[in-house]
Amino acid sequence: MTIIVCPKCSKKHRADTSRIVAKKKFLVRCKACEHKFVVNLDNGEAAQPVTPPQPEVQTPSVVQTSGTKTPRKICVTLSKGGVGKTTTAVNLSAGLAMSGFKVLLIDTDTQGQSSFLLGKRPAAGLTELLTGELPPRETITQARPNLDLLSGGRSLAGAKRIIDKKSFGSEWTLSEALEKVDKDYDFVIIDTSPGWDQLTVNVLFYADEILTPVSLEVLSLHGLAEFTKNLHAIKKYKEIDLKYVLPTFMDTRVEQPKDIYRKLQGIYGDKVCTPIRYDEELSKIPSHGKTIFEFRPDGDAAADYGALVRRIAGNRNLLLG
Repeated sequence: MTIIVCPKCSKKHRADTSRIVAKKKFLVRCKACEHKFVVNLDNGEAAQPVTPPQPEVQTPSVVQTSGTKTPRKICVTLSKGGVGKTTTAVNLSAGLAMSGFKVLLIDTDTQGQSSFLLGKRPAAGLTELLTGELPPRETITQARPNLDLLSGGRSLAGAKRIIDKKSFGSEWTLSEALEKVDKDYDFVIIDTSPGWDQLTVNVLFYADEILTPVSLEVLSLHGLAEFTKNLHAIKKYKEIDLKYVLPTFMDTRVEQPKDIYRKLQGIYGDKVCTPIRYDEELSKIPSHGKTIFEFRPDGDAAADYGALVRRIAGNRNLLLG
């Protein structure tokens, strides 16, 4: 237990830091004056330990043991909508699962479209996990062999308000909820909503890698620039970086997409992935509840998403033929 002292009004708050001791630097909000400030447990800034000290505080809540799996946590995000985030998250997850990896797909969007694309209507999902209404295993739905789903939906609006009202460590809410779940997986793929809200911030504090789909149009390029600026605020508190830039809606019949693609390559270099070509089949699959690999495995979109799976997994032999 620790006492957090507000530097503005000097109000003292008792806080249990045992669950987030592994995260040394975090943002808090004073309930008395609503002032937000940073607490750094490394140097005791704005924090005073309560005596007698609690020895268990010295042990992080997530204990890595031999044989415990550490998943790769990849968020698919961009503050602009309509760039193919959900399509990418679903088909990347499906492709990795088909390649033999154990995958958890998390939908953090209130529209809940990941479930729709997979043809599932889960009774529970991420909201029940965040609020603790159900045990973790009862919130997860098996969508395909090797592919599990934590669904989103309208109920997440209430969960966002709960997160926003927390005055201490709110940015780690998702990480704490998933700490006993994600060790069963090789990959955790998180689909985010457009915009920049508290749940998106939680995703960025949880994830280790960022994949950003960018439709090949001017507004998306501008949205990517704004996103990278906002990302600097997160990087003050944890190590995360934009690792993959995925061009989408590549139409080789039109010159502008090719120009924007070249600009992306000039700015982001090796981070730019093989583009996802424009394919009418992608617009058809939602009504069928299938992935592109199930609906049209020999089409351009399946080939392009197969290339993305190979890039992410680092294996050139996956999903060939």
